[in-house]
Amino acid sequence: MGFKSWIHDTNLRVARSPVGRWFRLENSGHPKERKCSFFFTELRAGLATFFAMAYIISVNSNITSETGGTCICPAESMEDHCATNTEYLLCVQEVKRDLVTATAAIAALSTFCMGLFANLPIALAPGMGLNAYFAYTVVGVHGAGMIPYRVALTAVFVEGWVFFGLTLIGMRQWLARALPASIKLATGCGIGLYLALIGLTYSAGIGLVQGATDTPIELAGCVNAPQYLDPDTGLCLNSEKMRSATMWVGIFCGGDSDCAIDDVSRQGMFDFFKQVVTFHPIKHLLVAQDWDISGHGSQFGLAFITFLYVDILDTTGTMYSMARFAGAIDERTQDFEGSAAAYMVDAISISIGSLLGSPPVTAFVESGAGISEGGKTGLTSCMTGIAFFISVFFAPIFASIPPWATGCTLVIVGALMAKAAADINWRYYGDAIPAFLTIAIMPFTYSIAYGLIAGILSYTILNGTAWILEKASGGRIVPPNRDESDPWSWKVPGGMFPPWVKRAAKGQKDFWRRDEENLGSDSPESLASVQQDHLTIGKRESNINL
Repeated sequence: MGFKSWIHDTNLRVARSPVGRWFRLENSGHPKERKCSFFFTELRAGLATFFAMAYIISVNSNITSETGGTCICPAESMEDHCATNTEYLLCVQEVKRDLVTATAAIAALSTFCMGLFANLPIALAPGMGLNAYFAYTVVGVHGAGMIPYRVALTAVFVEGWVFFGLTLIGMRQWLARALPASIKLATGCGIGLYLALIGLTYSAGIGLVQGATDTPIELAGCVNAPQYLDPDTGLCLNSEKMRSATMWVGIFCGGDSDCAIDDVSRQGMFDFFKQVVTFHPIKHLLVAQDWDISGHGSQFGLAFITFLYVDILDTTGTMYSMARFAGAIDERTQDFEGSAAAYMVDAISISIGSLLGSPPVTAFVESGAGISEGGKTGLTSCMTGIAFFISVFFAPIFASIPPWATGCTLVIVGALMAKAAADINWRYYGDAIPAFLTIAIMPFTYSIAYGLIAGILSYTILNGTAWILEKASGGRIVPPNRDESDPWSWKVPGGMFPPWVKRAAKGQKDFWRRDEENLGSDSPESLASVQQDHLTIGKRESNINL
């Protein structure tokens, strides 16, 4: 028997086993088996997804460790936020190693559960954009932000369970749809620019730009040492700009900026790296929530709401586009198989991740790498999860990757996310101006929340004023291109609540079972209207990768 025959026979045996029937592989005999889904193809696809998104282990640990985690900065070192305090920096190193383990562990658990329970080839991990907002706005570098690290983890924990509840009652779909399409598209683009800016800075990138005094930002790229910096401003001397070797390594090979860490810290990093394969237990971040939010009420609320809304947009857009790419969309309802389970797994993973010290978890568009390799079922995600689990034991390698080695990754991710701008309706001011403000304010203020607030408020004011003038003038005062504005409505096809809630309200005992004969009866609109609406939203949300 040749190798190809062995592969074919193994695929067939697995398909006819309980495993094959659970994942609905081709030839499994399941009434809804996924065509062209084979055991070895799914495993290969899972590995492709892992290698496409393995960067998140080092990138997330680099970004999130900038907060300092649970490390305490002594009062006498608060002036420079402990940037030169050796004891504090050694603690931050430990936090970074904890985050490597936490990132790999939550990615492994959430992705495996996504495959096992939702049967979708979609991988989960701490989200890009959300981790930057968590690190640089909510907590701040070395804890200089809105709220402490422990309180921020509490906000993430609560957000996860609220997300779960909204999914359970069907409100998640309404919240995702209630935001105007222009704002959703602009959010993806704005976060892309935000990530690109982070990737270009010293703290978490290649060090190409820095904050200035006479101008908001200027060119940098010098070696981060006293002799190369202006003693008055701390900025690069003009004669030393663009001379950092690590910056050029970062640009051409994916490298980091010089870290202000002394020899003791560097020796500790090297000693850990030499272990190569080891399990690093989470020491500083495990169940680190602080539930006393009495002194952080408004800031806690702002962080919580932003986490929730951005996570809903990110997860909805990514999952819908990946499900369509995998061919898992039901053409009658324009929903995808296992959608409720998928959103619940994502929501629970957010809260579990916070217990490990991680920013919010979300679906990754890099799942498309595995889908393009032929992944169609949850076996793909299970394989990706197993690969992330194995990477837990390679923490010394991931923890030793410096920021300049991942800075260019942030720029590339930002470039891919910026393509959403092409789908924004620039023809009508009521869509274009709020979208532009959202895109511009996110990187300029270093805050995703402020960008969303500016976009939503400006959209409400502009379109609300236009509506009032149109009604008051009897239709004589209408803004230019008003007829080309994106349609917006708070009404969701099929109503606000999911079909299972309606079936339960009608007294159906097995309300969790779908009524195949009346699959579209829950919707008061025609099937054609529902399909068209979902297609429009799906096309636009597929461009959002937060």
